Amino acid sequence: MLVIGVDCSTTAAKAVAWDAWGASVAEGRSAFALDSPAPGAWEQDAEAWWTATRFAIAECVHALGSRSTEIRALCLTHQRETFVLTDPSSKPLHPATVWMDSRGVEQVERAKHRVGAEQLRQISGKPPCVTPSLYKLMALFQRRPELVAQRPRVLDVHAFLCWRLTGRFATSLASADPLGLVDMARRAWAPELCALAELDEAQLPELVEPGARLGELDRAVAATIGLPRGLPVIAGAGDGQAAGLGAGIVSADRAYLNLGTAIVSGVASSTYSVGDAFRTMYGAAPGTFFLETDLKGGTFTLNWLAERVLGARDPTQKLAELEQGAAALPAGAEGLLLVPYWNGVMNPYWDDTATGVVVGLTGRHGPAHLHRAVLEGIAFEQRLHTHGVEAAIGTPITEMVVMGGGAKSALWCQIISDALQKPVVRARAAEATALGAGMLAAVGGGLYPDLAAAAAGMTGTGDRFTPGPNAARYDALFAIYQQLFPSLRAPLHALASL
Repeated sequence: MLVIGVDCSTTAAKAVAWDAWGASVAEGRSAFALDSPAPGAWEQDAEAWWTATRFAIAECVHALGSRSTEIRALCLTHQRETFVLTDPSSKPLHPATVWMDSRGVEQVERAKHRVGAEQLRQISGKPPCVTPSLYKLMALFQRRPELVAQRPRVLDVHAFLCWRLTGRFATSLASADPLGLVDMARRAWAPELCALAELDEAQLPELVEPGARLGELDRAVAATIGLPRGLPVIAGAGDGQAAGLGAGIVSADRAYLNLGTAIVSGVASSTYSVGDAFRTMYGAAPGTFFLETDLKGGTFTLNWLAERVLGARDPTQKLAELEQGAAALPAGAEGLLLVPYWNGVMNPYWDDTATGVVVGLTGRHGPAHLHRAVLEGIAFEQRLHTHGVEAAIGTPITEMVVMGGGAKSALWCQIISDALQKPVVRARAAEATALGAGMLAAVGGGLYPDLAAAAAGMTGTGDRFTPGPNAARYDALFAIYQQLFPSLRAPLHALASL
């Protein structure tokens, strides 16, 4: 028996057919554009999500051949904080606003004044910053007030695609909560947050638990993608929660760490709590929560070095060269330290105006030193994040399961293990996010009785890295690192104001 996990990410839709042991049997992919029409603005055509998703599923089904009859269920995961406004027939009224969009800083301050920063965090699980969709939505309505009068429907990516797949206007709690409009304790839309955005609940999709049977595949849609009508469509989760599930994270003693454009980590929790050290999401398992940390300047910072600073035409090749040089350097990059706030900082400071810091530069330093300093700075930042989560859950995290493009770097994996003083293991699945969706489909389709059993049967790990002789030196460097941003915060703000 097989299931399909679909990941509609920031630039592409991927459909992967998984067997009951978590092996990828077939896949399909289709890319779509990402537009930046103005400074700080990031938008997409939501219809492109639908076109790419249908194509990816159809390609996956075609690759399966006669085995397509074994498919028991389908589940979606997706880019979070991205939303689209539609009319009652699901036709987009405006380009979708993507998670990277930063046109909401003023609205954050307005919301804090009206509701209070602590109340916003207690209700939504997220300290007020420009990342949740609420503030982007408020900014959009301010720019385009005529949209308010149209009483549009507001949909996350999961809601939009599931509406097209099944005809039901509904979404998963674990997909909707990044909007910042959900009362996390009540597991329902929050009237006071909806009021901030000039919305009522009729404009928002019905909420269902992740893993629930959201609907069945529409007959007309089924005919275009090669799947049987009536195939169960299982409610999914955002890409972060799905990635954690695909890494086998179902308890609080292990965390996943995605070394991608952003550096995202998370642990499962059975109780609802909030704090500056993390943001609280719903877990992919029904009734659970996910304590998540996020550094927006991940491999983005490495690409910045290769492309913007060194002018590389082939950044992949340049980064490979830099890695060789960085590996030959001692821990600490010969006195160079870097704070990777190239895209502001979320936890633990929640400062959208924060900028990066490089200290210790001398004439001895070159590109390889800077490359190593980026890898180490991100590792130190993750140690800061992980300590905060451990303090909140009251138990140590014993293992970090890494995935994403950065996990291919043995140097970086070893640096993270040394800096965090924890074992680091690679996730077995290259497409852990799509696997997480596949696991939800596997439970919904009857392949497993619950997610714990699915995790035991479908996930695994590969190469393992353990703390080495550099761990003690990284202890001393971390003591310096954690002082840098707090001590420089005021002058950095002054500089940004100019």
